[in-house]
Amino acid sequence: MRHEVPETVDRGRYRDAVTPWERADWRADALGWARRALAAHGLRERGPRTVRVRPWSVLVRMSVAVDRAVWFKAGPPAGAFEAGLTAALARWVPGHVLEPLAVDAGRGWSLLPDGGTLFREVLRRDGSGPRAWEAPLAQYAEMQRTLVPYTEEIRALGVPDAPTVALPDDFDRLVAANTALDPAGRAALRARRPRLVGWCTELAGAGIPDALDHADLHDGQLFASRPGRFTFFDWGDAAVSHPFCSLLVPVLTARERYGPEALPRLRDAYLEPWTGAGLTAAELRRAARVACRVGAIGRARSWGRLFPGASGTSRPGDAESARWLRDLFAAPLF
Repeated sequence: MRHEVPETVDRGRYRDAVTPWERADWRADALGWARRALAAHGLRERGPRTVRVRPWSVLVRMSVAVDRAVWFKAGPPAGAFEAGLTAALARWVPGHVLEPLAVDAGRGWSLLPDGGTLFREVLRRDGSGPRAWEAPLAQYAEMQRTLVPYTEEIRALGVPDAPTVALPDDFDRLVAANTALDPAGRAALRARRPRLVGWCTELAGAGIPDALDHADLHDGQLFASRPGRFTFFDWGDAAVSHPFCSLLVPVLTARERYGPEALPRLRDAYLEPWTGAGLTAAELRRAARVACRVGAIGRARSWGRLFPGASGTSRPGDAESARWLRDLFAAPLF
């Protein structure tokens, strides 16, 4: 008889969320797949196990030694592309991303190594100032530029396609479907749509091609793998869109921690690797300013990537999506 591994389940504030983890047959299948993948690497689960259940993912920390763990991740159908994308990124930009131990692209399952210390933990531990963000933003931008030739292959993996010029159409669909918006709220957003069209037309014509956008690059989505080098992960919100949209979340994270005066320097650190694209510094800054507005559409879109039935009838993701749609027309960040 298999030895039962001690298990703790963390549901956060989503106590009533419905996910595949609630099904015994799914748990047995998923954990069995993970154990077989471990065995292929000469590893086995030794316990204890921690399960993090959210409406958008099931994440299982599996102990394989006293001081070593691996992570099983399952995403919802709308985010199932993440497994295949993670494996492809490990081939295309090794050293910048986690290299999975195994993936099942059809089911959206990944088995991932532990990446070490989160960048968030480094910031808290060292009391680092805003300049600590400069190196990871520059490295991330370099990685994006390296990935530009793979854009069609990224689309072929099922990563959502959100062309810059078509973002107003995404906006229309999101506004129409959002149950957290009342008629007045919808009307107010639709009245501002011409501004969005202008921004997207300008951004699409700026000379930077659509590419991979992480869409949620906060300080808990990268590891400080070694001094001056970082490992980016968690691609479940990704899309093919304007790459500068990736700047939105990190600058919001930095503004909350350090204040708005830190943002211009971080913007420039991100833009420096793009200076060979044929645009002036002023043109790049203007494009970043606009992208950090329209990037809110990607954040609004991501809240639709939940497990079927995960939010019941209340659709709590709609409230978050509506907030991002309104933030789209807030004052620019820089």
